[in-house]
Amino acid sequence: MKIADDIQREIEAFDAMKAELEKHHLGKFVILKGGKLVGAFDTFDAAAQEATRQFPNDKFLIRQVGVPITVRLPASVAW
Repeated sequence: MKIADDIQREIEAFDAMKAELEKHHLGKFVILKGGKLVGAFDTFDAAAQEATRQFPNDKFLIRQVGVPITVRLPASVAW
C-alpha cells in the first residue's frame, strides 16, 4: 500500500521532530512533506490551503503540534 506507507513515513518524521516542533511551534498546525517541515500555521484551514497549493496532486501530512490525536482520518480522505 503506497499511500499508507507514504503517510506512515510522514508520521514517523513528525514523531522524530516532535520535541523540536513543540519547542518552536506548539499549538500550530504543521505541514510535513518528504519528511521535512514545510510550514507552521495558526489554523488547520490555513495549513490545508497552503498544502494543497504547494502539493495539489500529492500526499502530505498536517498535524497540530502538542495536541494528542483523538480522531484518525482514513487514508482515503483527500483534499
